[in-house]
Amino acid sequence: MNVVAFNGSPRKDGNTAAMLRHVLQELEREGIQIELVQLADLKLRGCRACRQCATVKNRHCALADDGLNACIDKMLAADGILLGSPTYFADLTADLKALIDRAGMTALRNEYMFRRKVGAAVVAVRRAGAIHAFDSINHFFLINQMIVPGSCYWNIALGREKGEAEKDKEGVQTMQVLGQNMAWLMKHIARA
Repeated sequence: MNVVAFNGSPRKDGNTAAMLRHVLQELEREGIQIELVQLADLKLRGCRACRQCATVKNRHCALADDGLNACIDKMLAADGILLGSPTYFADLTADLKALIDRAGMTALRNEYMFRRKVGAAVVAVRRAGAIHAFDSINHFFLINQMIVPGSCYWNIALGREKGEAEKDKEGVQTMQVLGQNMAWLMKHIARA
């Protein structure tokens, strides 16, 4: 089993990445292979509404020059998908939104190709707007017929400057429990 995590933050080693790593550590402890992809390394752009994904049906976006299709391939190969974002103007980053819009449209137009994979959101926030960002990510999972595990609180951690979210004990615990629940769920799905 494996999980791919996408860090939607432009800060590759900021609070979002740190919280994703807490989830990934729990998954790795359970013997699940993990990978962290930094969207900041890519130059993703939004969906152009060309509808080629619905016409060609090759499980790829027609905009093939920015790394999005490599992300889709990683998502297809994974049993679980983590999407992480800091909170920008009460929502997720433009990079993560581009991934969600294009991968999501491609998935819908290709027989819900992420169906029954496990998906979870991770959000870092300075003060407010985290629940909206959390909901935006979960909408991607739910419309794609994915299975979303819970935790002991919403999957958010508080912190603005690099490293501040590590001081949010409840946020760190939430990420650890999320990783444990995600591992449990994936193992039970694999047995079914």
